[in-house]
Amino acid sequence: MMAHGSMAHGSMAPGTRGGLLEEILGPDGLSVLVQPIVRVSPRKRTLHGVECLSRGPKGTLFERPDVLFDYVRRKKAELIVDRKVVALALQTCSRIPDPVRVSINVHASSLGRDRDFSSYLQDLAAAAGIRMSRITIEIVEHAPMWNKPQFLQTVADLQRLGVMMALDDVGAGQSNYHMILDAAPNCFKVDAFIVKDIHSDLRRRAILASVVKLASELGGSVVAEGVENEEDLAALSELGVAFMQGYLFSRPVTVDQLLNSSWVRPAALAASAGE
Repeated sequence: MMAHGSMAHGSMAPGTRGGLLEEILGPDGLSVLVQPIVRVSPRKRTLHGVECLSRGPKGTLFERPDVLFDYVRRKKAELIVDRKVVALALQTCSRIPDPVRVSINVHASSLGRDRDFSSYLQDLAAAAGIRMSRITIEIVEHAPMWNKPQFLQTVADLQRLGVMMALDDVGAGQSNYHMILDAAPNCFKVDAFIVKDIHSDLRRRAILASVVKLASELGGSVVAEGVENEEDLAALSELGVAFMQGYLFSRPVTVDQLLNSSWVRPAALAASAGE
């Protein structure tokens, strides 16, 4: 968490203090980068999907997502910002070809407060030309859900529409067994802290193996975040992880950069479609 004192200089924060949230929600306040989620097999690596990563106003501390969302949560503005992020993410990803999946982070508290979220998402996806079955909602936990019955209803509505649900940051402090039972996620995204140096750390390997076993028994898949070297990739493959994300494959990039990369060549997409 960024110390409040570090934001005191005017050059570090956009606009005035009172207008900061308005500026974040304004036309140039938020932007979206994408990071590939890669399917790894012994003979090939193909683009499975992308995670949409939000950035705040450029040239400010709030460009950093940790600072941006810490501020948003302190202002209890998760719902309005999540809606803005979803709209921007789907608009940004409208040029990414089928069958590449699109993953978007949404706070659990937003899903528990927004009874119209599923229809809102459906309208935006239709406008962007993205099938609902290509979308993954990554549930982010930083506070208790506001309304558990509404949360469960929203998750059920989304899954009925073909949306996949992922639990983000598995292995971090906030992602717990309660949410696994409530959300019945299709995907478990293992936090980079667990993945780092897994090739040489027996404790991390044991934790990851337990997540893989749990996901398998619940009919879900595992995505390892923060994969940065071939040694960790090999260890993850040995443990049965097929989907990975991290600097080894790509840093977060713009959609234009992704479309000009080797990940989106026709042969690569054909291989992805055959997964």
